[in-house]
Amino acid sequence: MPDRHATPRRTRRTPKPLDRTRLNNLALHYVARFATSSGKLENYLKRKLRERGWEGEGEPDIKGLVTRFAEKNYVDDEAYARMKAGGLLSRGYGARRVEERLRVDGLDDDVRQANAPDEKEAREALVAYLRRRRFGPFAVPAQDQGPETTRKAREKQLAAILRAGHSLEHARRAVEAKTQLELEEWVAEALD
Repeated sequence: MPDRHATPRRTRRTPKPLDRTRLNNLALHYVARFATSSGKLENYLKRKLRERGWEGEGEPDIKGLVTRFAEKNYVDDEAYARMKAGGLLSRGYGARRVEERLRVDGLDDDVRQANAPDEKEAREALVAYLRRRRFGPFAVPAQDQGPETTRKAREKQLAAILRAGHSLEHARRAVEAKTQLELEEWVAEALD
C-alpha cells in the first residue's frame, strides 16, 4: 500500500515488527521522554504492537514489562498522580475533573482517592478558576446590564464552573459572591 504522505522522491520505510528487545527499547524511550503512569505505558505499548505487529517468540509480555519498569521506579504511579492532580488544581479544575483525568490515565482507585483534593484545595482551585476566567467577583462589570442579562451571564458562569469539575454548591457560592474578600474568607473557612 503506497504511503499517501510520502513525497515522490522519498518513500517512508515501514517500521520493523517488534520483538522483545525492540519492545523494551520503545518502553525505555517512552518513559525517558514523558512522565507517565503504568496504565498509559501499557496503552502505548499495545498501540505500538497493533501498528507494527509482533515477530518475537511467544506472546508479548506487556504486563510483565510494565511491572518490571514500576519495580525499577521508571514508572511511579503515586508521583505521576500527585503531579497531574497538582497541575490540574493549580489551573482551577475541580475534584471531579481531577478524578476523571487520573482514571483515564489508568491509575488505580486507591491512588486516585489518595490524590483527591480536600475541601480547602477544592475551594482554592475554584478561586483560581474564577480568577483565570474572570467570573464571579473577578468579572469586569459591563455597563447598562439589565437583570435578564445579568442572570444569563451568571447561568453561563455556573455551567462553565460545573464543566470544570466543581460541585454545584461551590459553584453557586462562587458566582453569588459579591467581593473577592468574601471568597477568600470562604476558602479560609475550610481550614476550620
